[in-house]
Amino acid sequence: MRQVTILALVAVLAGCGGGDRFRGQAPLGPAPMAFGPISRACMDSDRKMRSRPLCGCIQAVADRTLTRRQQRKAVAFYGDPHRAQEIRQSDRSADERFWQAYTAYGDKAAEVCG
Repeated sequence: MRQVTILALVAVLAGCGGGDRFRGQAPLGPAPMAFGPISRACMDSDRKMRSRPLCGCIQAVADRTLTRRQQRKAVAFYGDPHRAQEIRQSDRSADERFWQAYTAYGDKAAEVCG
């Protein structure tokens, strides 16, 4: 798995698939940049690969693939990676929907930002 995937998914294996939420949308193009909750959490993390361009890129992908509520939920994984594992293994339908969106986001971030 590429380093950006590890950063975007906060070291959680993305075993699930997910729909392509970019279908019908224009491509982001090379190295998009945005600032928001995920880019701030990324920059505040102790990950070696973090950088403003990388964190800004994964935020731009998050803005296109995740709701603000989903982004806030994903930010919590930076401080508590075990929480991601709990949600991934949950039987709750809301958690399953979130995890599908989150893994699709991680896959897209790896594609666009890697």
